[in-house]
Amino acid sequence: MTDLRLGLVGFGLRANLATTAHRPGEGSRVTVVADPLAAARERAAELVPGVRTVPDLDALLTDARDDVDAVLLLTPDHLHRDHATATLEAGLPTFLEKPIATTVADADAILETARRTRTRLYVGHNMRHMPVVTAMREAIRAGAIGDVKAVWVRHFVSAGGDFYFHDWHADRRNTTGLLLQKGAHDIDVIHWLAGGFTRSAAAVGSLSVYGDVDSRRDNSDRRLRDWYDVGTWPPTAQRDLAPVLDVEDISMANLVLDGGVLASYQQCHFTPDYWRSYTVIGTAGRLENVGDGPGAQVRIWDRRTDTYADPDRVIEVGGDDEGHGGADPLLVAEFVRFARDGGPTETSPVAARQAVAAGVAATQSLRSGGGMVEVPGLDPEVAAWFAADQQ
Repeated sequence: MTDLRLGLVGFGLRANLATTAHRPGEGSRVTVVADPLAAARERAAELVPGVRTVPDLDALLTDARDDVDAVLLLTPDHLHRDHATATLEAGLPTFLEKPIATTVADADAILETARRTRTRLYVGHNMRHMPVVTAMREAIRAGAIGDVKAVWVRHFVSAGGDFYFHDWHADRRNTTGLLLQKGAHDIDVIHWLAGGFTRSAAAVGSLSVYGDVDSRRDNSDRRLRDWYDVGTWPPTAQRDLAPVLDVEDISMANLVLDGGVLASYQQCHFTPDYWRSYTVIGTAGRLENVGDGPGAQVRIWDRRTDTYADPDRVIEVGGDDEGHGGADPLLVAEFVRFARDGGPTETSPVAARQAVAAGVAATQSLRSGGGMVEVPGLDPEVAAWFAADQQ
């Protein structure tokens, strides 16, 4: 099989997908990397043998268009609409890193462009391939806890100060907020496990820690690897934070989903540990995970007791250390197959839009007193086109 030639735009936080996708002779290879930062282009040339580097998407679409069959957009969130609509208009099957956009209007514009141009769009919600998430979903679909009625998620983000408060992520003009930017992952999983989308949301949150750090620097000339240090502790020891820092570092959202399912999502960016804790409660039991990487467990309770009891069943979760417990290779492989042949995928552009819409509504609530905010609906024609697997 001829390798699918991939162009990659943005060699930053998700640059690991380049080495994951570069499999010459195995179905795909990265032929072009675009990034405005010279150091990033140099690093791409080191990690991807023989790759061509260009400064931006325009150069890829003009000077290097004949060298790519599909593209991976790994650029900052506020650029997603312009970049995705450009690659879709060019007829290139497009992998767009999550979140699909930072506003509902931008997300809808991307979906409409894909529908109008009949170009394949794939959104990189890699958690749908994470072993712990697929184990929970399979147990729920097998009826292990009956009909889902509630989903509770706590997200502990020890790396939050490094990941989100040194660069463009810290400015709400670029992300809307971390309840959307970071939370879109978990909101999508909540929807997937519960079998419905958010209809209304209410939230509270604040900039509780990092706003008090006085050390600031414009880090546009650097990337995460230049400042990331797991030894930085406590959170107030962070240095060189972004000059504009106006997103919340702790937030809590309550969601009402289709069918009356209730969900909650809590996110904290100054915890000492980094993992996600899911609890799903149904009409015949509940499940929860302990750990979210290789070696994690999904624990199921399906009998009544008068006090705490050991789980009635334990699912041992496999996976490996290659990109989110092995999710990233599966994500890239699915995109390569989809870009080449089409067909259904585990990820969903419509679901990606709905995760953003829920995150936007929750952020609006958070910044306006915490009241309930309705989630705007999606154009039925656009939803129907994607439901037909984009064929």
